[in-house]
Amino acid sequence: MDFVLTEEQKMLQKMTRDFAREEVEPHVKEWEEQGGIPREVFDKMAKLGMLGATAPPEYGGSGMDHVSYHMMTEEIARACSSLRTAISVHISLCQTNIMKFGNEEQKKKYLVPLAKGEKLGAWALTEPNAGTDAANQQTRAKPEGDSYILNGTKMFISNGSVADVVIIFARLPGTERREGICSFILEKGMDGFYPGTVESNTKLGLRASPTAELVMEDCVVPKENLCGSEGQGWEIAMDILNHGRLSVAAGAVGVARASLEESIKFAKEREAFGRPIAKFQMISKMIAEMAMNVDAGRLLVLRAASLMDRGEDPTLAVSMAKLFTAEMAMKAADDAVQIHGGYGYSGEYVVERYFRDAKVCGIYEGTNQVQTLIIAREVLKD
Repeated sequence: MDFVLTEEQKMLQKMTRDFAREEVEPHVKEWEEQGGIPREVFDKMAKLGMLGATAPPEYGGSGMDHVSYHMMTEEIARACSSLRTAISVHISLCQTNIMKFGNEEQKKKYLVPLAKGEKLGAWALTEPNAGTDAANQQTRAKPEGDSYILNGTKMFISNGSVADVVIIFARLPGTERREGICSFILEKGMDGFYPGTVESNTKLGLRASPTAELVMEDCVVPKENLCGSEGQGWEIAMDILNHGRLSVAAGAVGVARASLEESIKFAKEREAFGRPIAKFQMISKMIAEMAMNVDAGRLLVLRAASLMDRGEDPTLAVSMAKLFTAEMAMKAADDAVQIHGGYGYSGEYVVERYFRDAKVCGIYEGTNQVQTLIIAREVLKD
């Protein structure tokens, strides 16, 4: 990769890669069977400063630039997409929501323990009837005295059943579509706030990442837990989704890179007709395209991350990175399974997991179709 890295970024990359290989890779199969990742894994990451990656040091974070953070994200995803999902939700969505739109009191109360890894975060926008149509929020927030009364259900929320702090989006009464949506900070254990159905190892992929329904039944949320101003929720969600989408893109690069590395290893070792299958042109072509696309995807991610670091609008670059890497990761994982043949279809080789995990990159944080629409809108506008 010809993207110039600082010595500090190279050290971070090596530290994360070593951690992923020693503390993550050997345990992924076990975590998938259990349907979750032990909390001590997050504790170890916290000690290394990973859980507060982009949060400022004054709030307990590491103060990483976005290029460094997304390099870290790729390394984690190379080892385990479920763990990458948990970390991305915790940092890119929950923490960033509070960091960018929370007030000083909220940052001290919530951002500090999140950045230190004392608490785990989640972010809840999706509802049964508000997925791609995110403005169709049905969760209601009724002002009542010094509080809001929240009623509604969120679904497909990563970390939802294990998070200590959750960002919830809800609509004020008498408002429609983007109008009146608000962002709230909820805590685990609040009366009337609890997880419903939880999916983990029953899903196609990300089987070590619990995906939960979150229910609010007359949940009383203090007005000081409003993050941002009333009616600002849509603006907040769209801003934060750029961060979430780029973390997915970096994760997709990690999955694709893992698929490439396993394919190279297998193609050199596996023999057919008296020679390694790497010697066959069709196999070498698949590997060459995989290598080219991994590099292209990484550079798209780092370009978008650089725009974030410079304070420029990253929307177009983020959507390009997410769309390209989501499609690229799915193709790389598919080719990896094909190169492995029958072994790739079995649970004996890890490429089977890469194939399962790659698919969701084109679904969550905005589908491939949504990213295509955003790209078209951005390039066609005056």
